[in-house]
Amino acid sequence: MSRIKHSTSALVLGSLGVVFGDIGTSPLYAFKACFFGLAMVEPTPANVLGLASLIFWSLALVLGVQFAWFMLKVEDEGEGGIFPMLALLQRALGSKLGGRLVLTALFGAALLYGDGVITPVISVLSAVEGLGLATKALEPAVVPITCAVLVGLFWMQSRGTHHIGKLFGPVMVCWFVVLAWLGAAAIGRKPEVLLALNPVFALGFFWENGILSFFMLGNVVLCVTGCEALHADMGHFGPRPIRLSWFFLAMPALTLNYLGQAANILLDPAAAAEPFYALVPEHLLYPMVALATAATIIASQAIISGVFSQTRQAVQLGFMPRVRVVHTSEMAEGQIYIPEVNAMMLVACLALTLILRKSENLADAYGLAVTTTMLVTSVLFYHVARRVWRWRMAPALLLSAAFIALNGAYWLACLAKLFTGGWLPISIGIFIMTVMITWKDGWRVVGRKMYQMRMPIDKFIEMLKISKPLRVPGTGVFLSTFKREIPPMLLYHVNHNSSLHKQVVILSVVTENVPHVDAEKTLDVAPLGQGVFRVTMHTGFMDIPDVPHLLKMAEAHGLVCHPKNTKYFLGRVSLIPAARSSLMPWRRFLFSFLQRNAVSPAVYYHLPPEQVLELGVQLKF
Repeated sequence: MSRIKHSTSALVLGSLGVVFGDIGTSPLYAFKACFFGLAMVEPTPANVLGLASLIFWSLALVLGVQFAWFMLKVEDEGEGGIFPMLALLQRALGSKLGGRLVLTALFGAALLYGDGVITPVISVLSAVEGLGLATKALEPAVVPITCAVLVGLFWMQSRGTHHIGKLFGPVMVCWFVVLAWLGAAAIGRKPEVLLALNPVFALGFFWENGILSFFMLGNVVLCVTGCEALHADMGHFGPRPIRLSWFFLAMPALTLNYLGQAANILLDPAAAAEPFYALVPEHLLYPMVALATAATIIASQAIISGVFSQTRQAVQLGFMPRVRVVHTSEMAEGQIYIPEVNAMMLVACLALTLILRKSENLADAYGLAVTTTMLVTSVLFYHVARRVWRWRMAPALLLSAAFIALNGAYWLACLAKLFTGGWLPISIGIFIMTVMITWKDGWRVVGRKMYQMRMPIDKFIEMLKISKPLRVPGTGVFLSTFKREIPPMLLYHVNHNSSLHKQVVILSVVTENVPHVDAEKTLDVAPLGQGVFRVTMHTGFMDIPDVPHLLKMAEAHGLVCHPKNTKYFLGRVSLIPAARSSLMPWRRFLFSFLQRNAVSPAVYYHLPPEQVLELGVQLKF
């Protein structure tokens, strides 16, 4: 497992800062969204109690039952998330894994990128908008300050979250305590609001408002945004600390605060304009804005880190081009930074802030991606229960149907927002999924063409015996995607240069459908004769392969590679348009663009640049 052994209390503290950042800051905008926008209601006592009841039961059922209890049971060597679930199903079903299910999983995973763009903007903007309440003179400064905070947030990524990570937990503890205090104080002034804990008031809201109440679920769901983090971040903290954090601090604090907001609106319906900041005493408004901004930065950090981690998983599983992955901590394996992704997210976040300018304008864009991911997760849960856990049909179907019905209701309600903002994250998700599929299919086509240029290993060894090329000192490492054949660049090198290193390593890096591979199973070394070795390195999809480091481990298998006398040979494929291709022209163009701009294997595999030689080959594509 990727997380380092810590005490339960330390893991609980850490999970508060990472897992519950997004969920914990939803009181800033969730209740407010119910009284503004396309689907909105008047702040009457019946509506306020009904909405408070809906929010409470959403927290209890979606976050408490579905994600904190059942979804945390779905793990692959301690790792959670959509890609680990897909890996579980791939191992269980093999070639029987249907293409539709893979596409469903990819779409759910791709939607995280839509969330990753919207979450920082709506979270930070909601917090900074509190300045406009303190004084009207600061209203024009809300957008510039938000942009400045976002720039600082994304600039900070290159420094590594480990420098400030130890502050995340305590800040979020303070945040949840303040949420509970503010809510409890308001409840004390209007204790009748506790009636909202009775689900009858939620049902009464549906009865009173008819079809409007159904669409209101699209706003209510904002209280559970970030629920996927419970599952995705399981590998860092484990299920028990996450459950303890949720049931003993996060959920009670959120419940008190939402009920407190409802109580305040019952006392003064005008408080519906800013229900969160209406709870804050006037003399504490500025400190509260500062604390809220810090909490939203933490919430944003969690989703940004999640995007980085998922990108690495997608690259390792062959669904995305190679990117430069920078480890920002020597102690925590999961802390990484991807410059290209970071820059694109910053540009997108700044553009959204400057265009939309207010948090309520983003509310419609926020829910659809989250509910779609929840729905995809529920579908995958059924297949894991049936195919991996071997549950009987009845319990697997009943439980999954309950989750799908619950998530489906939120999804259908958010679907009404498709043309008022929901299209944005969906469009981002569709684009990312298209990139994933095109990259996978493109390399499948290239692989078939490269396979035609192969030579069986035994024939190559026989050729060396007969031709006896000049053998130069040192080791030549040839990276290869073939398992039983000679890579074309090795054959090209021998035929054109009539020389070869005294020791030749044909190296394949294989990503397994597991998060991490045990050290004793990492290397397979097979001597083939004539100084040629076949080396296969097995890595997990949560790992970044460091080839020079792994080659040092090969000494235990009888293969000694002196670092200074080792050359690494890489193949560079240049694609030439073919008259006919199995891919449509626009997909060929997209794949060619991605292939040209992918990070070099030398960077991705941590090869010393002064010891790398590239051999080019042209292919009609």
